[in-house]
Amino acid sequence: MRTHYCTDLNETNVGEDVVLTGWANNYRDHGGIIFIDLRDKTGLIQLTCDPEDSQEAHKVANDVRDEYVLIAKGKVRLRGEGLTNPRLKTGAIEIVVNELIIENKSAPVPFVIGDKNVGEETRLKYRYLELRDPDVFEVFRLRSKAAIAARNVLDANGFLEVETPILTKSTPEGARDYLVPSRVHNGEFYALPQSPQLFKQLLMVGGFDRYFQIAKCFRDEDLRADRQPEFTQIDVEMSFCTQEDVIKVAEDLLEGMFKACGVNIKPPFNRMTYKEAMEKYGSDKPDLRYGLEMVDVIDIFERCDNEIFTNIAKQPHKNRIKALKVPGADLVFSKREMKSFEEFVRKFGAHGLGYFQMKEDGLKGPLIKFFQEEDINLLIERLDMQVGDVVFFGAGEKKTVWDYMGRFRNFIAEHEKMNLIDEDAYEFVWVVDFPMFEVEDGHVKALHHPFTQPKDTDKDDVEEIESIAYDIVLNGTELGGGSIRIHKEEVQEEIFKLLGIEEEEAQTKFGFLLDALKFGAPPHGGFAIGFDRLMMIISKKASIRDVIAFPKTQKAACVLTQAPSEVDNTQLRDLHIRLREQVKA
Repeated sequence: MRTHYCTDLNETNVGEDVVLTGWANNYRDHGGIIFIDLRDKTGLIQLTCDPEDSQEAHKVANDVRDEYVLIAKGKVRLRGEGLTNPRLKTGAIEIVVNELIIENKSAPVPFVIGDKNVGEETRLKYRYLELRDPDVFEVFRLRSKAAIAARNVLDANGFLEVETPILTKSTPEGARDYLVPSRVHNGEFYALPQSPQLFKQLLMVGGFDRYFQIAKCFRDEDLRADRQPEFTQIDVEMSFCTQEDVIKVAEDLLEGMFKACGVNIKPPFNRMTYKEAMEKYGSDKPDLRYGLEMVDVIDIFERCDNEIFTNIAKQPHKNRIKALKVPGADLVFSKREMKSFEEFVRKFGAHGLGYFQMKEDGLKGPLIKFFQEEDINLLIERLDMQVGDVVFFGAGEKKTVWDYMGRFRNFIAEHEKMNLIDEDAYEFVWVVDFPMFEVEDGHVKALHHPFTQPKDTDKDDVEEIESIAYDIVLNGTELGGGSIRIHKEEVQEEIFKLLGIEEEEAQTKFGFLLDALKFGAPPHGGFAIGFDRLMMIISKKASIRDVIAFPKTQKAACVLTQAPSEVDNTQLRDLHIRLREQVKA
């Protein structure tokens, strides 16, 4: 039907006969000449319907309304001096229409295409209309380019694309599974995969050596801006590899995907250990677009005259006292504002938030009276404090301090009065040497998953055992990560014991993997990149929902299709299911 997309045309096409298709973005009648802005996925171009050029086309144009589907035939010409529109890519030209076809009409639309102030509920209910916006389309053009680039990079590196099952076994580790009842197996359920983890390991046992998949995954978890119940990840596994081999492939992959989206990044990326990330930034996904590193001052506080601090400082293995210097904060924040910051950190378990201000005549603050002059001077030296700086400090149990001080660091960087973040920067960092385990309520849990290779297990404190695991972080967002896997049966059994998983339970949950490890499993490892999160950052969107064609709301509902929805009793009977409310009745 068409000869060009709208924005394919420019001044070099003047005089050419063209055929364009799209939707009427708006309609204007200026003294008998009708102007229509035609829109397709690339953008807008102006159609001019003058009765002197074509009475028939002008007559049809008179019936056009917003979002009508049009086919326009005409000639490209310059708009003329003083008539150009610099806001449009095609603002210097127009199409003089000699034939106009209304291919389909449109009901009045609930919002103007391109209006950025429409509420999310409305946008998602009529998502197909929002997708007509060229700005929205651009996100998915980039997403397609990135996916193709990923396939090309991995193919060039000898990886084979393999689809793994969507209906699989429930292995409740981490987030909740989405369960699918079986019609033919009464009382039994499939689960939708949280990741292809076990199957990609089985592919390595099967000798595939290098696998990848752009995989759909499902997690029934509480949602945030960077989470959805169904999401896409680029999943990679390889055999006979080290951590260095895996990281090199991941960096090549990211470089290729960013390049396809018009962004140049330069591996190798920075690295830091998990311990360094937590001690300096209070997070295992630090945003390195700004400084604000936390500094240990527990030794200085141990000598102060405040009993609360000295008691905390006497247990440096268990507790932390962290200082966060904010350059120039005394010049932009009032005392009242600095005191209000305490309310922010209290939400995350802090008992308070102290601060010192660097004045012309030295360090000041309500707690300065508890310190000797030599320790005050040591604080100034260790924190390299200059006039106008403020140092905030938190004290308490180390995980709590890490958490609220890390959050406070981000809060300060994002504060409108500080404006410390370069929105155009891409700061990658690998966080490595994660703990193998964490203890919650007296129970040992795998920090990543129980198939991660430990560095060693000969530690008295189970939380001190490190794993060969690595996360790739970009601008404070975890893009993904992975690990070298356990490939020996006896090591896997030892890890299960540490996790309190008995042999019978292990066989029930993971028997098929444990059986496979008996048959010459090669050393192997891999990673997964959250494709949606990656595209959210590349396209500079605030929510993951903006880079998914038909996303769910924060309540995991699809307002477009009204899913989830009730089903009739016949379907429930076929699946051997009775709802609780019906049973009570």
